[in-house]
Amino acid sequence: MGLYPEIEPYDQGMLDVGDGNRVHWETCGNPHGKPAVMLHGGPGSGCTPGYRRYCDPAAYRIVLLDQRGCGRSTPHASAYGTDMSVNTTAHLIADLELLRRHLGIERWLVWGASWGSVLALRYAQTHPSAVSELVLTGVATGSNPEVALLTHGLGKIFPEPFERFLAELPEDIDRDGNLAAACNRLLESPDPAVRERAARAWTDWETATIPAPPRSVPRYEDPAFRMAFARTVTHYFGNDHFLGEGNDEGVVLRDAHLLKGIPGTLVQGSLDFGNLLGTPWRLHHAWPDSELITVSQAGHDAGTPAMADALVTATDDYARR
Repeated sequence: MGLYPEIEPYDQGMLDVGDGNRVHWETCGNPHGKPAVMLHGGPGSGCTPGYRRYCDPAAYRIVLLDQRGCGRSTPHASAYGTDMSVNTTAHLIADLELLRRHLGIERWLVWGASWGSVLALRYAQTHPSAVSELVLTGVATGSNPEVALLTHGLGKIFPEPFERFLAELPEDIDRDGNLAAACNRLLESPDPAVRERAARAWTDWETATIPAPPRSVPRYEDPAFRMAFARTVTHYFGNDHFLGEGNDEGVVLRDAHLLKGIPGTLVQGSLDFGNLLGTPWRLHHAWPDSELITVSQAGHDAGTPAMADALVTATDDYARR
């Protein structure tokens, strides 16, 4: 099956969402089709053209957006003066509602990858009447134990690159504390050299934890992308994903009952490190309207053939319904 062929948007624009932010959006596929919005990961990755290919363009009106501070949205988080205090989960959820109304959409399928799955879940819990279905991959819920796994936990599996990462952080930091927050403090330094070293340290660490085969990530070689990505990820990871009190237990999982009546498909690679905490399984069992599909020998990358097949099957299914 695979992904649908490459397509170009038929409309796009910049939406003023307040706080000096303008969010870039685009629509492609069938203008009269079933609406679907694609939420990218990171936080701070931006939406790439590949996100257009997970839905049948003949059946769907496909909406892509770059979340605050990344991609083509402005101001960009790579700029030191960009105010990150107005880049939170609540702000992104409000932006989605503004965009939905701006496009005249009543309900849409919400597709999310990695951080995009956290945002999709919280958006659906907050605005259930706006969500027809959820399709999620690289499933995460943004809980504090998930953040600890991606630093301290994986540090035990990848000790050498973890030590290199720690070596870039201040000597007086609590090695058992929130390492993302410690890195974010460096990324907010007025010294550009300090910021650049911290951004490189964070992206080198993320690259080292990609399941075999080891590979470089070309976008991390773009200084603007690297800075914006590292700054945004650590901003969220260092602040409980802005999900509020109770995130040590997992706010999204706690509120899974709010998803009742929303059909959902969870597509998870068996080699995705998120599985180490059983997060997708726990979410599936707390959300009876969901289906969990585990893809053997796949990791966190939604674009690998078997993952793409499962995701396209899910969106095709919902288009037929």
